[in-house]
Amino acid sequence: IKKVSREGSKERLILWYKQTLACCFVVSVSNVVLCLLSYFYWYTNGWSEDKLVSLIDYALKILAWGATCVCLQCQFSNPGEQKRFPVVLRIWWGFFFSISCYCLVIDIVLFKKHGSFPTQYLVSDVLSVVTGLFLCIVGFFVRNEGEDTLLEEPLLNGDSSVSNGAELSKEKGGDTVTPYSNAGIFSILTFSWMGPLIAAGNKKPLDLEDVPQLDNHDSVIGAFPKFKNRLESADSEGNGVTSLKLVKALFFLAWKDILWTALFAFTYTVASYVGPFLIDTFVQYLNGQREFKAEGYLLVAAFFVAKLVECLSQRRWFFKLQQVGLRQRAVLVAVIYNKGLTLSCQSKQSHTSGEIINFMTVDAERVGDFSWYMHDPWMVVLQVALALLILYKTLGLASIAAFVATVLIMLANIPLGKMLEKFQDKLMESKDTRMKATSEILRNMRILKLQGWEMKFLSKIVGLRSVEEGWLKRFVYTNAMTAFVFWVAPSFVSVATFGACVFLGVPLESGKILSALATFRILQEPIYNLPDTIS
Repeated sequence: IKKVSREGSKERLILWYKQTLACCFVVSVSNVVLCLLSYFYWYTNGWSEDKLVSLIDYALKILAWGATCVCLQCQFSNPGEQKRFPVVLRIWWGFFFSISCYCLVIDIVLFKKHGSFPTQYLVSDVLSVVTGLFLCIVGFFVRNEGEDTLLEEPLLNGDSSVSNGAELSKEKGGDTVTPYSNAGIFSILTFSWMGPLIAAGNKKPLDLEDVPQLDNHDSVIGAFPKFKNRLESADSEGNGVTSLKLVKALFFLAWKDILWTALFAFTYTVASYVGPFLIDTFVQYLNGQREFKAEGYLLVAAFFVAKLVECLSQRRWFFKLQQVGLRQRAVLVAVIYNKGLTLSCQSKQSHTSGEIINFMTVDAERVGDFSWYMHDPWMVVLQVALALLILYKTLGLASIAAFVATVLIMLANIPLGKMLEKFQDKLMESKDTRMKATSEILRNMRILKLQGWEMKFLSKIVGLRSVEEGWLKRFVYTNAMTAFVFWVAPSFVSVATFGACVFLGVPLESGKILSALATFRILQEPIYNLPDTIS
């Protein structure tokens, strides 16, 4: 038990150690970048004593943070013997955070007083404050508790089943709840709560005991009673559960996560259009057209922050969508299974076991997969509107041609989407028919053997399979046509837009062309997803 406790605490300390080492390395690299940018800028515009002192300051920071990385690597080569980070590092991190806050306040005051201040100083101060805060939290609140726990007591002690409020059984992987339940904001954004499981999988193949249990909110044990209560409350009049009532119950089962996914989708959409919006301005800046002094720094910072927000929001969006889809699929499978256990003999004649299995494996999965497309209808409108605004800013009236071309592409996708929907329905019906026939034949195989009817019924099964194969071919061919439209759409919209520019006499500068092409590339995704959403 001591070994298990120490190994778990050691893995947590290793995870914090890696994050701290990565933070120190990022700060060191950032100081290198700021030092090089300042050097080249001042080399072009002239030197002074203050600028030389600033370069020396950057060099000392690089050496200090590099030494910190080396110290962490040496001190924690065996983290199991360390309870906390070294005292010298913790004291230095606290001092560094205090000085960084002081410098940031002074620089803000000077900026308000004089109106102009070097932007790299503010960037460096903000980076130092954020880093110092993180290092202080890690240094003063993270410790290795593998030694000082109640697990040191004998097994026969009745109080040894609890260690700092946690049950002893939770040290076992199969009985512990996922770290995602108690993860912080930083851990959620970076998915570092997966670190212990990935570290264990790197050492050996994972067993069932190594994988933690789901949170009660995500497991069938916790979600199914809530879903069942909502279904029963929706069917209070006793008229049966309709499709609308089922949809309402599924929505209210995960309405908070659905709203979160909508927020992440909106953030991702807006952040993805920052690049195309600023490309033209960036090209003009490179050509020497500068509106103010720190425009270059602001453009680079805007590109970096927008891409960072886009990546983080997209990861959280996809993760939450998977959570919602799997939860809905799980409760549907559970409710179908429970319903199958209570069917009467007469109902079982109309709903065979093969058909019920098909409900759980195919239909419930399709409902879970719909979570990926639930936000597409309003996202398509938002993406097209933002794209047209950017195109109107860069190309003027030629954006009307882009709008018409986009509408034509989407109208071409509508019949494809309806065909996909029709072929999907036929494919599901043919699969249900085949599963029902196969189940009935297997259930009465003794009679078929006795009468010698095997080949006759085998030909019926083959015929049903050929019908299913025909609908599957139509579905796949329609998907291929959709993929063709996906790859042709940007070229068609680009040719229509640039042709309109030539006709209207709009100058095609490099910045405008790059901005338009980037916008067309982003528009490609909603155009491609439209048929799947309709289906």
